[in-house]
Order: sequence, then structure tokens, then C-alpha cells
Amino acid sequence: MGLTAGRPTWVVVLIKDFGAAKQRLSPALGPQARSEMARRNAGLALAAARAGDRVLAVCGSPAAAEVARLTGAEVLLEARPAGQNPAARLGLEHARGRGAGAVLLVSSDLPLVTRSALGGMLRAGAALAPPAVLAAPATGRGGTNAIYLAPPEAVGLHFGDDSLMGFEADARARGVRFELWESPPLALDLDAPEDLEALAAMSR
Repeated sequence: MGLTAGRPTWVVVLIKDFGAAKQRLSPALGPQARSEMARRNAGLALAAARAGDRVLAVCGSPAAAEVARLTGAEVLLEARPAGQNPAARLGLEHARGRGAGAVLLVSSDLPLVTRSALGGMLRAGAALAPPAVLAAPATGRGGTNAIYLAPPEAVGLHFGDDSLMGFEADARARGVRFELWESPPLALDLDAPEDLEALAAMSR
């Protein structure tokens, strides 16, 4: 039985093209290092996603799709990658069409993500009476690194600058319960050189 009254909970991992990933890290890392880091983090996210009932990877390139398939995830390859919101929409529509009771959208840029961390968020989300949204904030930028939606269409998609505020405002306008899930393993995403410094400090 799934985490939402017998209907499965899907974890949807959003994976960009490794070659185009993390351009804002270019002052600190060259193209090959950025690509290898993106590939490594995608593997971590895919392994962690097994905390859900079903795992779907929405991939921005054939290379990303191949990594996802090797983990046993279901894969959607974007025909024309156009950013995180279109990728997330594709994943939500696919999961909803296959009976998902809830969906957890997860970035593939989280170097500390674990199956335990996602499992904790899934359990907390399942404890909320739907319609409900549970969001894991990104450190310091007003972003959203993971978001649980029950049902999958509970709110619209607002990834980007100040996305956390956008998700919350949308939920309030619809009368949907909105909660934050503060989780250190889900808070750090690698988006700027200072994030690499933060990760290095945690590893000491």
C-alpha cells in the first residue's frame, strides 16, 4: 500500500542535461567537472527517490536518461528541455495519469540527499490531510529543492527565483494547506561557488 490511502506516491526526479548543468559554477569548476558532479548528484537523487512507491526521472538529455534507466527508474526524456517548470509539469501529468495520489518533486542537484531524508518528508506529507503542500526550502535563496503535492494538482508550478514564496501564495489562494519541511540533507543545492565552499566545510 502506498503512503496516500492506497494510491501510490510517486517521486519525480528532475535531471537536467549534464553537459549544460550548473553554468553558474563555471568560476570554480570546468565543464567536465560540472558534468561529472551533475551525474553524481543525479545518482544520489535517484537512489534516494526509492523511498517512494514509484520513481520517475524527467531527463533533459539521453545521457541523463541512461543514468536513470540503470537505476530502474521510469524515464521521460524531454523533447525540448525548457526549464524546471515544464519538466516538473511533464512528470506530474505522467504520474497523475497513472493514478498517483501524491507526488514528491525533487531536484537532482542535492549533494547530501538520502533515502532516509526523502522518506521522512514523504511520511510528513502523508500525515497532512489533502489538499496539502509540503516544501523543503533551499538554503538562503528563497528556492524550493523538493515539494510534496497531494493531490498532484494541488498547486501550480513556481520553480525559479523566490519559488518558495510563489508556492505558498498559490496554496493560500486555493485554500490548500502549506507547510515547510526543514531538512539539512535537502537544503543545500549546488548552484553557486559559495555552495561548493559550504559543502567542503560540512565535509571537514
